[in-house]
Amino acid sequence: MKKRLIFTLLMASFIVVCFAQKPYKVMFYNLENFFDTINDPEVRDDEFTPEGPKQWNSAKYNKKLANIERVLFDLAAFDRNYPAVIGVSEVETRSVLEDIVATPKLAPADYRIVHYDSPEARGVDVAFLYRPAVFELEGSRAVKTEIPDLPNFKTRDILTMWGKIENEPFFFMVAHWPSRLGGKDASEFKRIAVGEQMRRIADSVLKADPATKVVAMGDFNDDPTDRSLAEGLGAKAKMKELEPGDFFNPFAAVFRAGLGTLAYGDAWNLFDNIVVTENLATGSEGALKLQRSEGSKFYGNIFKRHYMVQKEGSFKGYPLRTFVGNNFQGGYSDHFPVFIYFAK
Repeated sequence: MKKRLIFTLLMASFIVVCFAQKPYKVMFYNLENFFDTINDPEVRDDEFTPEGPKQWNSAKYNKKLANIERVLFDLAAFDRNYPAVIGVSEVETRSVLEDIVATPKLAPADYRIVHYDSPEARGVDVAFLYRPAVFELEGSRAVKTEIPDLPNFKTRDILTMWGKIENEPFFFMVAHWPSRLGGKDASEFKRIAVGEQMRRIADSVLKADPATKVVAMGDFNDDPTDRSLAEGLGAKAKMKELEPGDFFNPFAAVFRAGLGTLAYGDAWNLFDNIVVTENLATGSEGALKLQRSEGSKFYGNIFKRHYMVQKEGSFKGYPLRTFVGNNFQGGYSDHFPVFIYFAK
């Protein structure tokens, strides 16, 4: 009896330790034009309605919903660890987000939503999902994106959230930077401007409290080596070069290794980034610190499964999209999601 009691206590302790020390996961995913099916006269969403050229109806919507559920749950299931927070882009309305978090496989995580309608012409926004048992949200704000040379330019807002994880202060930003429409070089100044704006926001947060860990994520429409990230946002590629207040980009090394989250013209890009301030990268403040995933040499991770990949045709090997033109592919997204870990 005594041996059994000791064994039971040891097993209970082992289970508690295993689950208590599970690292926190932060994820970002571009959902590729996840519109509802309702025509909103205030935005240019006609393409994604039952009457539009894509014939975006309930059947296609539900297929897309099931696909997103599958990806998010698989990302949780492979290490039995739901992401603590998830940033998303290209979602039209809060109702789409409510449908996502209510799916049977995601409902147990009890995700809450932060979403604001942005001035983007088509009505697609960024949003933030979080588990209140992990991230104690204290406030949020949508910050208007500012491009000094284009004062009337309308695009997605910079979504900001602040609160605590294990009583340590965190500040999250989710953004979808201006596209490369018109060419990479011709449009670069827009992305540099947004990078500089996000850097100013981070600097003001750290000035108020240097212990705050800032995490900026999104589809930046540029690679980690491009000026908008390396200079505008100031995200450094090497941890040994970090100084207090600097940003570190865990995906710079991933990109240098030839990996990416989307493909175009037989070349991979890594537009989906999650960058963190020095105090989280090195653990110089508090107990929580950026971690490599088990068995990986990288701090940044791309989630890619066989069912998320195009198997044939001219886009073979690329992410399996929802649409190619107006042809419904029944896929997931034209981007792979990314994630990082941090833990004590």
